[in-house]
Amino acid sequence: MEYNVEELSPVKRKISVEVPAEEANAAISTAIALYRMQADVKGFRKGKVPSTIVESKYRKQIYGEATTDLINYQINEIMSGLSIQPMSRIDVDAKELVRDEDFSYSIEFEVAPKLDLPKYKGLKVEELEVVVGDDEVAEVESRILANNAEVKVIEDVRTPKDGEVVSVSFGAYQGDQIVEGIQAENFDLVLGDNQALPEFEAMLKTLTTGESGETDVTFPSDFINENLAGQTVTMKAKLHAVKERITPKMSDSVAQKAGFKDVETMRTGIRESYASQRKQMNQSKAQSELLASIIADIKDFPLPPAMVEDRVDRLLQDLEYRLDRQGKGFQSLGKTPEELRGDFREEAESTVRTEIFLLAVANEEALEISPEEIESTLTQLAMQTRQPLHELKKYYEDNNLIVPLKDRLLCDKASELIYDAAEVKMIAAPTEGKKAAPAASATKQFTDKTEAVEWAVANLGLKESTAKGYSLAKLQERADKFLAEQDA
Repeated sequence: MEYNVEELSPVKRKISVEVPAEEANAAISTAIALYRMQADVKGFRKGKVPSTIVESKYRKQIYGEATTDLINYQINEIMSGLSIQPMSRIDVDAKELVRDEDFSYSIEFEVAPKLDLPKYKGLKVEELEVVVGDDEVAEVESRILANNAEVKVIEDVRTPKDGEVVSVSFGAYQGDQIVEGIQAENFDLVLGDNQALPEFEAMLKTLTTGESGETDVTFPSDFINENLAGQTVTMKAKLHAVKERITPKMSDSVAQKAGFKDVETMRTGIRESYASQRKQMNQSKAQSELLASIIADIKDFPLPPAMVEDRVDRLLQDLEYRLDRQGKGFQSLGKTPEELRGDFREEAESTVRTEIFLLAVANEEALEISPEEIESTLTQLAMQTRQPLHELKKYYEDNNLIVPLKDRLLCDKASELIYDAAEVKMIAAPTEGKKAAPAASATKQFTDKTEAVEWAVANLGLKESTAKGYSLAKLQERADKFLAEQDA
Protein backbone atom coordinates (compact mmCIF):
# COMPACT_ATOMS: atom_id res chain seq x y z
CA MET A 1 0.00 0.00 0.00
CA GLU A 2 1.19 3.48 -0.89
CA TYR A 3 -0.56 6.75 -0.12
CA ASN A 4 -0.23 10.47 -0.68
CA VAL A 5 -1.55 13.19 1.64
CA GLU A 6 -2.89 16.37 0.05
CA GLU A 7 -3.72 19.53 2.03
CA LEU A 8 -6.92 20.90 0.47
CA SER A 9 -7.22 23.64 3.11
CA PRO A 10 -5.89 24.38 6.60
CA VAL A 11 -8.66 22.14 7.95
CA LYS A 12 -9.19 19.58 5.18
CA ARG A 13 -7.05 16.66 4.01
CA LYS A 14 -7.29 14.23 1.11
CA ILE A 15 -5.41 10.94 1.10
CA SER A 16 -5.08 8.97 -2.14
CA VAL A 17 -4.27 5.28 -1.65
CA GLU A 18 -2.82 2.77 -4.13
CA VAL A 19 -3.20 -0.94 -3.32
CA PRO A 20 -1.32 -3.57 -5.40
CA ALA A 21 -3.27 -6.51 -6.82
CA GLU A 22 -1.61 -8.91 -4.36
CA GLU A 23 -3.11 -7.08 -1.36
CA ALA A 24 -6.49 -6.87 -3.06
CA ASN A 25 -6.47 -10.62 -3.74
CA ALA A 26 -5.45 -11.32 -0.13
CA ALA A 27 -8.43 -9.28 1.15
CA ILE A 28 -10.79 -11.19 -1.14
CA SER A 29 -9.33 -14.55 -0.08
CA THR A 30 -9.73 -13.67 3.60
CA ALA A 31 -13.40 -12.82 3.08
CA ILE A 32 -13.95 -16.06 1.15
CA ALA A 33 -12.32 -18.07 3.95
CA LEU A 34 -14.67 -16.51 6.52
CA TYR A 35 -17.73 -17.29 4.38
CA ARG A 36 -16.44 -20.82 3.67
CA MET A 37 -16.46 -21.64 7.40
CA GLN A 38 -20.18 -20.87 7.67
CA ALA A 39 -21.45 -21.61 4.15
CA ASP A 40 -24.33 -24.09 4.02
CA VAL A 41 -24.34 -25.65 0.54
CA LYS A 42 -26.28 -28.81 -0.28
CA GLY A 43 -23.99 -31.78 -0.89
CA PHE A 44 -21.10 -30.42 1.19
CA ARG A 45 -20.32 -30.51 4.90
CA LYS A 46 -20.04 -27.12 6.59
CA GLY A 47 -16.47 -25.85 6.25
CA LYS A 48 -15.73 -28.21 3.34
CA VAL A 49 -17.37 -26.23 0.52
CA PRO A 50 -14.82 -25.42 -2.23
CA SER A 51 -13.72 -21.78 -2.28
CA THR A 52 -14.76 -21.38 -5.93
CA ILE A 53 -18.35 -22.38 -5.11
CA VAL A 54 -18.44 -20.10 -2.07
CA GLU A 55 -17.10 -17.18 -4.13
CA SER A 56 -19.67 -17.80 -6.85
CA LYS A 57 -22.63 -18.17 -4.47
CA TYR A 58 -21.82 -15.20 -2.21
CA ARG A 59 -19.83 -13.03 -4.63
CA LYS A 60 -21.68 -9.74 -3.99
CA GLN A 61 -21.41 -9.98 -0.21
CA ILE A 62 -17.82 -11.22 -0.25
CA TYR A 63 -16.44 -8.49 -2.50
CA GLY A 64 -18.41 -5.77 -0.71
CA GLU A 65 -17.19 -6.83 2.73
CA ALA A 66 -13.62 -7.40 1.50
CA THR A 67 -13.54 -3.86 0.13
CA THR A 68 -14.93 -2.33 3.33
CA ASP A 69 -12.66 -4.35 5.63
CA LEU A 70 -9.54 -3.52 3.60
CA ILE A 71 -10.31 0.21 3.54
CA ASN A 72 -11.12 0.33 7.26
CA TYR A 73 -7.91 -1.54 8.15
CA GLN A 74 -5.78 0.73 5.96
CA ILE A 75 -7.43 3.93 7.23
CA ASN A 76 -6.57 2.97 10.82
CA GLU A 77 -3.01 2.12 9.75
CA ILE A 78 -2.60 5.42 7.88
CA MET A 79 -4.05 7.55 10.68
CA SER A 80 -1.83 5.87 13.27
CA GLY A 81 1.24 6.44 11.10
CA LEU A 82 0.44 10.08 10.46
CA SER A 83 -0.85 10.76 14.02
CA ILE A 84 -3.90 12.47 12.54
CA GLN A 85 -7.21 12.76 14.39
CA PRO A 86 -10.12 13.41 11.98
CA MET A 87 -12.54 16.05 13.29
CA SER A 88 -15.32 14.98 10.93
CA ARG A 89 -16.80 11.95 9.22
CA ILE A 90 -14.37 10.33 6.76
CA ASP A 91 -15.73 10.45 3.19
CA VAL A 92 -14.55 7.51 1.08
CA ASP A 93 -14.44 7.58 -2.73
CA ALA A 94 -13.92 3.96 -3.81
CA LYS A 95 -15.18 1.33 -6.22
CA GLU A 96 -15.20 -2.38 -5.46
CA LEU A 97 -12.20 -4.71 -5.39
CA VAL A 98 -11.51 -6.68 -8.56
CA ARG A 99 -9.45 -9.87 -8.46
CA ASP A 100 -5.95 -9.58 -9.97
CA GLU A 101 -6.25 -5.80 -10.42
CA ASP A 102 -4.63 -2.91 -8.55
CA PHE A 103 -7.08 -1.03 -6.35
CA SER A 104 -7.16 2.70 -5.68
CA TYR A 105 -9.38 4.93 -3.57
CA SER A 106 -9.29 8.26 -1.74
CA ILE A 107 -10.58 9.61 1.54
CA GLU A 108 -11.34 13.16 2.65
CA PHE A 109 -11.84 14.49 6.15
CA GLU A 110 -11.47 17.58 8.28
CA VAL A 111 -8.74 18.13 10.85
CA ALA A 112 -8.03 20.68 13.56
CA PRO A 113 -5.98 23.63 12.26
CA LYS A 114 -2.38 24.02 13.32
CA LEU A 115 -2.36 26.86 15.82
CA ASP A 116 0.39 29.22 16.88
CA LEU A 117 -0.48 29.01 20.55
CA PRO A 118 -0.29 32.31 22.45
CA LYS A 119 0.94 32.48 26.04
CA TYR A 120 -1.52 30.55 28.19
CA LYS A 121 0.33 30.17 31.49
CA GLY A 122 0.85 32.71 34.25
CA LEU A 123 -1.96 34.99 33.06
CA LYS A 124 -3.98 37.16 35.42
CA VAL A 125 -7.64 36.46 36.08
CA GLU A 126 -10.21 37.66 38.59
CA GLU A 127 -12.50 35.33 40.52
CA LEU A 128 -15.39 36.39 42.71
CA GLU A 129 -15.12 35.59 46.40
CA VAL A 130 -17.79 33.31 47.77
CA VAL A 131 -20.50 34.99 49.81
CA VAL A 132 -23.50 33.16 51.26
CA GLY A 133 -26.18 35.43 52.69
CA ASP A 134 -28.22 34.71 55.80
CA ASP A 135 -31.35 35.21 53.69
CA GLU A 136 -30.30 32.33 51.44
CA VAL A 137 -29.92 30.00 54.39
CA ALA A 138 -33.27 31.20 55.72
CA GLU A 139 -34.91 30.47 52.34
CA VAL A 140 -33.75 26.86 52.45
CA GLU A 141 -34.94 26.60 56.04
CA SER A 142 -38.35 27.83 54.91
CA ARG A 143 -38.52 25.12 52.26
CA ILE A 144 -37.59 22.48 54.84
CA LEU A 145 -40.30 23.75 57.19
CA ALA A 146 -42.85 23.78 54.35
CA ASN A 147 -41.97 20.18 53.50
CA ASN A 148 -42.64 19.23 57.12
CA ALA A 149 -45.92 21.12 57.39
CA GLU A 150 -48.94 19.15 58.60
CA VAL A 151 -52.27 19.42 56.82
CA LYS A 152 -55.36 19.62 59.05
CA VAL A 153 -59.01 19.72 58.00
CA ILE A 154 -60.76 22.95 59.01
CA GLU A 155 -63.98 22.08 60.81
CA ASP A 156 -65.63 25.49 60.30
CA VAL A 157 -67.90 25.58 57.27
CA ARG A 158 -66.62 28.54 55.24
CA THR A 159 -65.12 29.39 51.90
CA PRO A 160 -61.38 28.71 51.46
CA LYS A 161 -58.69 31.34 50.98
CA ASP A 162 -55.18 31.63 49.56
CA GLY A 163 -52.61 29.50 51.33
CA GLU A 164 -55.15 26.84 52.26
CA VAL A 165 -55.51 23.40 50.68
CA VAL A 166 -58.78 22.34 49.08
CA SER A 167 -59.69 18.73 48.36
CA VAL A 168 -61.75 18.70 45.17
CA SER A 169 -63.08 16.43 42.45
CA PHE A 170 -63.27 18.18 39.11
CA GLY A 171 -63.58 17.76 35.36
CA ALA A 172 -63.48 19.88 32.22
CA TYR A 173 -66.47 19.63 29.88
CA GLN A 174 -67.14 20.60 26.30
CA GLY A 175 -70.88 20.29 26.00
CA ASP A 176 -71.82 17.06 27.74
CA GLN A 177 -68.49 15.40 27.03
CA ILE A 178 -65.73 15.35 29.61
CA VAL A 179 -62.28 16.35 28.32
CA GLU A 180 -59.89 13.44 28.70
CA GLY A 181 -56.90 14.24 30.92
CA ILE A 182 -58.55 17.25 32.64
CA GLN A 183 -60.24 15.47 35.53
CA ALA A 184 -59.38 14.16 39.00
CA GLU A 185 -60.95 12.77 42.17
CA ASN A 186 -60.11 14.05 45.67
CA PHE A 187 -57.31 16.23 44.36
CA ASP A 188 -55.48 18.47 46.86
CA LEU A 189 -54.91 21.94 45.45
CA VAL A 190 -53.03 24.74 47.21
CA LEU A 191 -54.83 28.01 46.53
CA GLY A 192 -52.75 31.04 45.61
CA ASP A 193 -49.77 29.03 44.32
CA ASN A 194 -50.75 29.40 40.64
CA GLN A 195 -51.31 25.65 40.35
CA ALA A 196 -54.57 26.17 38.46
CA LEU A 197 -56.11 28.74 36.12
CA PRO A 198 -57.24 31.91 37.97
CA GLU A 199 -60.91 31.52 36.92
CA PHE A 200 -61.03 28.00 38.35
CA GLU A 201 -59.44 29.04 41.66
CA ALA A 202 -61.81 32.02 41.92
CA MET A 203 -64.79 29.68 41.54
CA LEU A 204 -63.44 27.30 44.21
CA LYS A 205 -63.13 30.23 46.64
CA THR A 206 -66.92 30.72 46.43
CA LEU A 207 -67.71 27.17 47.61
CA THR A 208 -68.05 25.67 51.07
CA THR A 209 -67.52 22.03 52.02
CA GLY A 210 -69.93 19.74 50.15
CA GLU A 211 -70.91 22.36 47.56
CA SER A 212 -70.47 22.07 43.79
CA GLY A 213 -69.86 24.79 41.25
CA GLU A 214 -68.89 25.42 37.67
CA THR A 215 -67.35 28.15 35.55
CA ASP A 216 -66.11 28.66 32.00
CA VAL A 217 -62.34 28.92 31.55
CA THR A 218 -60.23 29.55 28.46
CA PHE A 219 -56.91 27.76 28.19
CA PRO A 220 -53.96 30.00 27.27
CA SER A 221 -52.71 29.94 23.68
CA ASP A 222 -49.44 28.33 24.82
CA PHE A 223 -51.15 25.60 26.86
CA ILE A 224 -49.05 22.41 26.92
CA ASN A 225 -51.90 20.43 25.28
CA GLU A 226 -52.05 22.02 21.84
CA ASN A 227 -55.50 20.51 21.21
CA LEU A 228 -56.90 22.59 24.10
CA ALA A 229 -54.80 25.75 23.60
CA GLY A 230 -57.14 28.72 23.25
CA GLN A 231 -60.22 26.52 23.81
CA THR A 232 -63.00 27.38 26.25
CA VAL A 233 -64.34 24.63 28.52
CA THR A 234 -66.67 24.39 31.49
CA MET A 235 -64.91 23.40 34.69
CA LYS A 236 -67.17 21.57 37.16
CA ALA A 237 -65.97 20.83 40.69
CA LYS A 238 -67.12 19.63 44.11
CA LEU A 239 -65.37 20.82 47.26
CA HIS A 240 -64.85 17.97 49.73
CA ALA A 241 -62.76 19.67 52.40
CA VAL A 242 -60.77 22.76 53.28
CA LYS A 243 -57.44 22.18 55.00
CA GLU A 244 -54.84 24.39 56.60
CA ARG A 245 -51.11 23.82 56.51
CA ILE A 246 -49.56 24.03 59.96
CA THR A 247 -45.88 24.86 59.57
CA PRO A 248 -43.71 23.76 62.50
CA LYS A 249 -41.06 25.91 64.14
CA MET A 250 -37.47 25.04 63.37
CA SER A 251 -36.14 22.46 65.82
CA ASP A 252 -33.57 19.68 66.05
CA SER A 253 -36.28 17.13 65.26
CA VAL A 254 -37.18 18.94 62.01
CA ALA A 255 -33.49 19.17 61.11
CA GLN A 256 -33.12 15.43 61.76
CA LYS A 257 -35.98 14.68 59.36
CA ALA A 258 -34.00 16.61 56.73
CA GLY A 259 -30.98 14.40 57.41
CA PHE A 260 -28.98 16.57 59.82
CA LYS A 261 -27.87 16.04 63.42
CA ASP A 262 -29.40 19.28 64.70
CA VAL A 263 -30.34 22.81 63.61
CA GLU A 264 -26.80 24.18 63.86
CA THR A 265 -25.40 21.32 61.79
CA MET A 266 -28.15 21.88 59.24
CA ARG A 267 -27.40 25.59 58.89
CA THR A 268 -23.70 24.89 58.58
CA GLY A 269 -24.41 22.23 55.96
CA ILE A 270 -26.65 24.57 53.96
CA ARG A 271 -24.04 27.33 54.06
CA GLU A 272 -21.23 24.94 53.07
CA SER A 273 -23.31 23.50 50.23
CA TYR A 274 -24.01 26.97 48.85
CA ALA A 275 -20.35 27.97 49.28
CA SER A 276 -19.03 24.84 47.53
CA GLN A 277 -21.43 25.17 44.64
CA ARG A 278 -20.82 28.90 44.32
CA LYS A 279 -17.06 28.37 44.39
CA GLN A 280 -17.40 25.99 41.44
CA MET A 281 -19.63 28.47 39.64
CA ASN A 282 -17.33 31.45 40.23
CA GLN A 283 -14.28 29.46 39.18
CA SER A 284 -16.06 28.13 36.09
CA LYS A 285 -17.03 31.67 35.09
CA ALA A 286 -13.49 32.99 35.63
CA GLN A 287 -12.10 30.00 33.75
CA SER A 288 -14.40 30.68 30.79
CA GLU A 289 -13.44 34.36 30.72
CA LEU A 290 -9.73 33.48 30.84
CA LEU A 291 -10.06 31.02 27.95
CA ALA A 292 -12.07 33.52 25.90
CA SER A 293 -9.39 36.20 26.36
CA ILE A 294 -6.60 33.78 25.32
CA ILE A 295 -8.48 32.52 22.26
CA ALA A 296 -9.27 36.09 21.19
CA ASP A 297 -5.52 36.62 20.71
CA ILE A 298 -5.28 33.85 18.11
CA LYS A 299 -5.48 35.73 14.82
CA ASP A 300 -5.59 32.88 12.29
CA PHE A 301 -8.17 30.36 13.50
CA PRO A 302 -9.96 28.48 10.67
CA LEU A 303 -12.71 26.14 11.83
CA PRO A 304 -13.65 22.72 10.37
CA PRO A 305 -17.09 23.39 8.77
CA ALA A 306 -18.46 19.89 9.49
CA MET A 307 -17.50 20.24 13.15
CA VAL A 308 -19.38 23.55 13.40
CA GLU A 309 -22.43 22.06 11.68
CA ASP A 310 -22.37 19.15 14.11
CA ARG A 311 -22.46 21.57 17.07
CA VAL A 312 -25.31 23.52 15.44
CA ASP A 313 -27.19 20.23 15.02
CA ARG A 314 -26.76 19.45 18.72
CA LEU A 315 -28.01 22.89 19.79
CA LEU A 316 -31.00 22.55 17.49
CA GLN A 317 -31.78 19.09 18.87
CA ASP A 318 -31.61 20.43 22.44
CA LEU A 319 -34.05 23.21 21.50
CA GLU A 320 -36.40 20.79 19.76
CA TYR A 321 -36.41 18.49 22.80
CA ARG A 322 -37.04 21.45 25.13
CA LEU A 323 -39.95 22.67 23.01
CA ASP A 324 -41.35 19.16 22.72
CA ARG A 325 -41.52 18.91 26.51
CA GLN A 326 -43.64 22.06 26.44
CA GLY A 327 -45.91 20.61 23.75
CA LYS A 328 -44.55 23.03 21.15
CA GLY A 329 -42.64 22.94 17.89
CA PHE A 330 -40.26 25.23 16.00
CA GLN A 331 -43.25 27.04 14.50
CA SER A 332 -44.08 28.44 17.95
CA LEU A 333 -40.88 30.53 17.75
CA GLY A 334 -41.87 32.13 14.48
CA LYS A 335 -38.62 31.02 12.83
CA THR A 336 -37.67 28.36 10.32
CA PRO A 337 -35.09 25.68 11.23
CA GLU A 338 -32.62 27.40 8.90
CA GLU A 339 -33.11 30.73 10.68
CA LEU A 340 -32.57 28.99 14.01
CA ARG A 341 -29.39 27.39 12.66
CA GLY A 342 -28.15 30.87 11.86
CA ASP A 343 -28.96 32.00 15.40
CA PHE A 344 -26.94 29.12 16.85
CA ARG A 345 -23.92 29.45 14.57
CA GLU A 346 -22.00 31.96 16.68
CA GLU A 347 -22.38 29.82 19.81
CA ALA A 348 -21.39 26.68 17.88
CA GLU A 349 -18.29 28.37 16.45
CA SER A 350 -17.26 29.55 19.91
CA THR A 351 -17.64 26.03 21.30
CA VAL A 352 -15.59 24.50 18.47
CA ARG A 353 -12.91 27.18 18.79
CA THR A 354 -12.54 26.49 22.52
CA GLU A 355 -12.40 22.71 22.02
CA ILE A 356 -9.74 22.94 19.30
CA PHE A 357 -7.63 25.33 21.39
CA LEU A 358 -7.79 23.12 24.49
CA LEU A 359 -6.92 20.00 22.48
CA ALA A 360 -3.92 21.88 21.05
CA VAL A 361 -2.82 22.78 24.60
CA ALA A 362 -3.31 19.16 25.66
CA ASN A 363 -1.06 18.07 22.79
CA GLU A 364 1.55 20.72 23.61
CA GLU A 365 1.60 19.63 27.25
CA ALA A 366 1.57 15.92 26.32
CA LEU A 367 -1.55 15.38 28.42
CA GLU A 368 -3.04 11.91 28.28
CA ILE A 369 -6.21 10.13 29.32
CA SER A 370 -5.62 6.68 30.74
CA PRO A 371 -7.96 3.70 30.19
CA GLU A 372 -8.63 3.87 33.94
CA GLU A 373 -9.90 7.45 33.60
CA ILE A 374 -12.21 6.44 30.75
CA GLU A 375 -13.46 3.53 32.85
CA SER A 376 -13.97 5.77 35.89
CA THR A 377 -15.94 8.33 33.87
CA LEU A 378 -18.16 5.66 32.33
CA THR A 379 -18.71 4.11 35.76
CA GLN A 380 -19.80 7.49 37.13
CA LEU A 381 -22.14 8.03 34.16
CA ALA A 382 -23.60 4.55 34.62
CA MET A 383 -24.33 5.30 38.28
CA GLN A 384 -25.87 8.68 37.45
CA THR A 385 -28.09 7.29 34.68
CA ARG A 386 -28.78 4.03 36.54
CA GLN A 387 -27.61 1.90 33.64
CA PRO A 388 -25.53 -1.29 33.77
CA LEU A 389 -21.91 -0.35 33.12
CA HIS A 390 -21.40 -3.01 30.44
CA GLU A 391 -24.42 -1.74 28.49
CA LEU A 392 -23.24 1.86 28.66
CA LYS A 393 -19.72 0.87 27.55
CA LYS A 394 -21.13 -1.10 24.62
CA TYR A 395 -23.29 1.88 23.62
CA TYR A 396 -20.26 4.20 23.65
CA GLU A 397 -18.17 1.70 21.70
CA ASP A 398 -20.86 0.86 19.12
CA ASN A 399 -21.57 4.54 18.48
CA ASN A 400 -17.90 5.62 18.33
CA LEU A 401 -18.30 7.84 21.40
CA ILE A 402 -15.11 6.80 23.20
CA VAL A 403 -12.90 9.23 21.23
CA PRO A 404 -15.23 12.23 21.84
CA LEU A 405 -15.35 11.28 25.53
CA LYS A 406 -11.55 11.14 25.64
CA ASP A 407 -11.35 14.55 23.91
CA ARG A 408 -13.76 16.02 26.46
CA LEU A 409 -11.63 14.77 29.32
CA LEU A 410 -8.49 16.11 27.63
CA CYS A 411 -10.17 19.53 27.27
CA ASP A 412 -11.06 19.48 30.97
CA LYS A 413 -7.46 18.66 31.89
CA ALA A 414 -6.07 21.41 29.65
CA SER A 415 -8.53 23.94 31.04
CA GLU A 416 -7.59 23.03 34.63
CA LEU A 417 -3.88 23.24 33.76
CA ILE A 418 -4.30 26.76 32.38
CA TYR A 419 -6.29 27.93 35.39
CA ASP A 420 -3.94 26.30 37.92
CA ALA A 421 -1.05 28.17 36.27
CA ALA A 422 -2.87 31.52 36.31
CA GLU A 423 -2.46 34.35 38.81
CA VAL A 424 -5.92 34.32 40.35
CA LYS A 425 -6.99 37.48 42.15
CA MET A 426 -9.99 37.12 44.43
CA ILE A 427 -12.35 40.09 44.27
CA ALA A 428 -15.31 41.00 46.43
CA ALA A 429 -18.69 39.84 45.22
CA PRO A 430 -20.99 42.68 44.04
CA THR A 431 -23.26 44.06 46.72
CA GLU A 432 -26.97 44.48 46.15
CA GLY A 433 -26.60 48.13 45.28
CA LYS A 434 -24.23 47.47 42.40
CA LYS A 435 -25.32 46.79 38.87
CA ALA A 436 -22.91 43.89 38.41
CA ALA A 437 -25.18 41.45 40.19
CA PRO A 438 -27.89 39.95 37.96
CA ALA A 439 -31.48 40.74 38.81
CA ALA A 440 -33.06 38.35 41.27
CA SER A 441 -35.70 37.46 38.71
CA ALA A 442 -32.96 36.20 36.39
CA THR A 443 -31.13 33.94 38.82
CA LYS A 444 -31.55 30.42 40.08
CA GLN A 445 -29.26 29.19 42.83
CA PHE A 446 -28.98 25.42 43.17
CA THR A 447 -28.21 23.86 46.53
CA ASP A 448 -27.06 20.54 45.05
CA LYS A 449 -26.62 18.72 41.74
CA THR A 450 -29.87 16.76 42.05
CA GLU A 451 -31.83 20.02 42.13
CA ALA A 452 -29.78 21.36 39.21
CA VAL A 453 -30.41 18.25 37.09
CA GLU A 454 -34.16 18.34 37.76
CA TRP A 455 -34.29 22.03 36.84
CA ALA A 456 -32.26 21.50 33.65
CA VAL A 457 -34.54 18.66 32.52
CA ALA A 458 -37.67 20.71 33.19
CA ASN A 459 -36.47 24.07 31.84
CA LEU A 460 -33.58 23.51 29.44
CA GLY A 461 -35.07 20.45 27.81
CA LEU A 462 -31.98 18.36 28.46
CA LYS A 463 -32.33 14.62 28.79
CA GLU A 464 -31.71 13.45 32.34
CA SER A 465 -28.67 11.39 31.30
CA THR A 466 -27.22 14.43 29.49
CA ALA A 467 -27.83 16.77 32.42
CA LYS A 468 -26.19 14.35 34.84
CA GLY A 469 -23.09 14.37 32.65
CA TYR A 470 -22.53 18.07 33.41
CA SER A 471 -20.85 19.34 36.55
CA LEU A 472 -22.90 21.37 39.03
CA ALA A 473 -20.98 24.51 38.02
CA LYS A 474 -21.75 23.90 34.33
CA LEU A 475 -25.44 23.39 35.03
CA GLN A 476 -25.45 26.63 37.04
CA GLU A 477 -23.73 28.41 34.16
CA ARG A 478 -26.31 27.15 31.66
CA ALA A 479 -29.17 28.11 33.98
CA ASP A 480 -27.78 31.64 34.43
CA LYS A 481 -27.42 32.06 30.67
CA PHE A 482 -30.92 30.76 30.01
CA LEU A 483 -32.55 32.98 32.62
CA ALA A 484 -30.57 36.02 31.49
CA GLU A 485 -31.89 35.49 27.93
CA GLN A 486 -35.43 35.10 29.25
CA ASP A 487 -35.10 38.27 31.29
CA ALA A 488 -33.63 40.31 28.42
